[in-house]
Amino acid sequence: MPTRKPKSRAITAPPARLTRGRAREDAQFTAVAPAGDMPEGYGSLLSEIKSRLTQARLRTVLAANAAMVVAYWDVGCSILARQQAEGWGAKVIDRLSADLRRAFPDMSGLSPRNLKYMRAFAAAWPDGAIVQEALAQIGWYQNIALLDKLKTPQERLWYAQNAAQHGWSHAILTLQIESQAHQRSGKAQNNFSLTLPPADSDLAAQIFKDPYLFDFIGTGDPRREREVEQALVDHIQRFLLELGAGFAFVGKQVHLEVGGQDFYLDLLFYHLRLRRYVVVELKNREFQPGDAGQMNLYLSAADDLLRHADDQPTIGLLLCKGRNKLVVEYALRGIEKPIGVAQWATQLVENLPAEFESSLPTVAQIEAELASHVKSTAKTRSKK
Repeated sequence: MPTRKPKSRAITAPPARLTRGRAREDAQFTAVAPAGDMPEGYGSLLSEIKSRLTQARLRTVLAANAAMVVAYWDVGCSILARQQAEGWGAKVIDRLSADLRRAFPDMSGLSPRNLKYMRAFAAAWPDGAIVQEALAQIGWYQNIALLDKLKTPQERLWYAQNAAQHGWSHAILTLQIESQAHQRSGKAQNNFSLTLPPADSDLAAQIFKDPYLFDFIGTGDPRREREVEQALVDHIQRFLLELGAGFAFVGKQVHLEVGGQDFYLDLLFYHLRLRRYVVVELKNREFQPGDAGQMNLYLSAADDLLRHADDQPTIGLLLCKGRNKLVVEYALRGIEKPIGVAQWATQLVENLPAEFESSLPTVAQIEAELASHVKSTAKTRSKK
């Protein structure tokens, strides 16, 4: 009998990833697939994973925070014991800070000022059990507020316990101290249950952003304060579009893959009059030299992967909370791509080439808009 040939099966290649513009082997701007293309059940899977990751992050960061606070207390005890026994002065703190920072260059919590807080923390709380049970449940900034604003251990402990129970951030804790909440506890006008956030909410968010904590555990720089930054980015996006000066919105948090690494552009526009892409990055801190290199990478990738043959070179606008003019000058020297470094909320200085001045928003416009938004945001938060 003749043997049957097996039926051939078509081999289906995996679907290609969606990209913006062109793609190279190791560089591409990725694009997200439409939500409508997702299979049934995707929404429940997303919710389940988000919940699990949130809980895991919370457990991890709270445990790391507790370990850091206890470690700071232990360091403070060591310093306090030596100073009491041998009469060491402030110069020892300065030298100790320098040597520790040399040994742990990635930690910012080893300044002379913070070492003195550790010493004061140990002096205020000689009982290590209280530190572990109550004070390690709140962030280091909250503990500093207790030292600075309160005099008695009883008051400090009351606020520490309530901060942990109600999830008070540093700002809310300070407001409660200033309004003498401990004297109103249990009285009819107390509306904590109605006005305060659920346990762990604000406190967890505060601890997530604590630079001391993240330096202590050796992770990346958390000082971006993404929540504040993102609100400013959203506002700048709306502001630039409302100007009607030729900005066309392309994307926010635009994903860029280069050499197996992930990067995210805060805002990407196309300027219709200038015929070029505009990358906007906003930092909720002072300008750092690495920001210029990061922006140069974004501009190079946009020129290589997004720019059409008729387009002009991409320009970048970097908005920082502050900047040292000489640092900016040295950081931009030798970079041929047009990059503007502006300081928002205080004195804003623009360094983009003169030919862009008539098409881009003026310094005064950006300064006034950012300053007013920051002020209104602060006022809204203070009322909460």
